[in-house]
Amino acid sequence: MDNVHIISIKKTDSTNRFLHDYPQEKDVLMTVVVADYQTAGRGQGTNCWESEAGKNLTFSIKVFPLGLRASRQFVMLEAEALAVAEALSAYTDGITIKWPNDIYWHDRKISGTLSECTVSGSGVGYCILGTGINVNQQIFVGDAPNPVSLSQIVGHEVDRNTLLETILHRFQGYLQTVNRGDYDKIDALYFARLYRKTGQHAYQDAGGRFLAEVHAVEPDGHFVLRREDGMLSRYAFKEVKFVI
Repeated sequence: MDNVHIISIKKTDSTNRFLHDYPQEKDVLMTVVVADYQTAGRGQGTNCWESEAGKNLTFSIKVFPLGLRASRQFVMLEAEALAVAEALSAYTDGITIKWPNDIYWHDRKISGTLSECTVSGSGVGYCILGTGINVNQQIFVGDAPNPVSLSQIVGHEVDRNTLLETILHRFQGYLQTVNRGDYDKIDALYFARLYRKTGQHAYQDAGGRFLAEVHAVEPDGHFVLRREDGMLSRYAFKEVKFVI
């Protein structure tokens, strides 16, 4: 792909951390580091990402979006989630985006992304998007409650490089959309792919369990649920749990 620098490494503690200190080359749209194994891969908050060496995709993308306001940085996470979801949908149906950063196959997690953006004043400097995808792993020994791999779904091993190329191609297109300032287009596509987008489902917050339907995902990433009594509840990351 044009203007994309891909770095392949055998092992690192974190591909996100690797890219934080990696200089952006001149005329490169995005820098990508792919690791066969991460010793300290993580997700949102304190979550860890289990990945067997040489079996899955663990990679990070470093980009410098043009003119992106800090209040709108969630669109970068949406763009990466869409790229991953669309690439996986070429192999199977049932792929959705579970707010804010997970990719699900039906009720099981196949991928997650961690977004880290630097902010200067009201604008975004650069963003690093770290993604883990369960591709060919067959046995999961961690405490994640519902993991699944692409090979478990389709019944055979999948070429990781081909999958990565598809994801990067799609993300490159979405980055161009971001750089044009067409954030609403990405918002709409993200919302259309949401897990549990329709119907009443069980959730849990600090007040306990309740039933609600998805009302909106706000431009800054807040998740809005409409409860059975019609009341709207607005959540930031980690403030509400999907009861599965």
